[in-house]
Amino acid sequence: MNAPVSIDTDTRKFAPTPEDLTITVRDERFNRGTTPRRWWAGEPFGTAWHNALSATFPRGEAFFIESVKAFREGADPKLESEIRAFVKQEINHTREHIAFNRLAEDHGYDIKAIDQRVAEMLQLLKGRPEILNLAATMALEHYTAMMAAEFLANEAHFADADAEVRDMWRWHAAEEIEHKGVAFDTWNHATRDWSAWKRWKVRSLMMLLVTGRFFRNRWQDSMNLLAQDGIVGWKARWGLFRYLTVSPGVVRRILPEWLAYFKPGFHPWDHDDRKLIEVYEGDFPDALMPAE
Repeated sequence: MNAPVSIDTDTRKFAPTPEDLTITVRDERFNRGTTPRRWWAGEPFGTAWHNALSATFPRGEAFFIESVKAFREGADPKLESEIRAFVKQEINHTREHIAFNRLAEDHGYDIKAIDQRVAEMLQLLKGRPEILNLAATMALEHYTAMMAAEFLANEAHFADADAEVRDMWRWHAAEEIEHKGVAFDTWNHATRDWSAWKRWKVRSLMMLLVTGRFFRNRWQDSMNLLAQDGIVGWKARWGLFRYLTVSPGVVRRILPEWLAYFKPGFHPWDHDDRKLIEVYEGDFPDALMPAE
């Protein structure tokens, strides 16, 4: 069942997170049956990109949870409630992407190498200051929120995709928008004694580092999956590049929001896009049912 998490309205020093924000834990389940091998409109490039993304989510979202939880002590009641809701949503996302990843493997895609690389990368982070893990989480949460908004705003991304897979990505997108400020507000709480300059410098440098690694690794992962479909060389490179930058062009479309992250005083809720969540919930009214 889906449980709205109540958040009180204590004010905070930094964030313009809407005071009336309610983070709803939608306990939805998808992809327990079968899907086409090329579920993205019968086309390999969108399929490969999203399969590569999904393969990173189980370990990646566990990392996000631990990074945010590490700094919940002393948080005001509103942020504390948001962190609890964030954790519950991310746990559900992990469960559903594990199910989706199994379907990809059932179709013969070897995605274990992607999972293993994520595991090795996270192992290297052990012993690193936890505040840097939070900065990385904050940057990656901005990526998920940017892509989520684009996926819900622009029907072209999933218009011809397998219906159940499309529903999963839209569900995930709605919740990513909803909790897009949690890691950022946790960062502001954790760095409340830092100067504004230091806070901006660290988060901006981390975004640049995360961006390089994100696109390098997801490109490589997508190329490997395309090769498993027999698509290699210039055909694979051009097809994926066209998918990302031309049509539907998610990378090109999120560029303005990516640049906004570097603005002094930036906050994810500078742009209130909760209307996009209503788009999802309008199609799935059961998502609003309270837990029994």
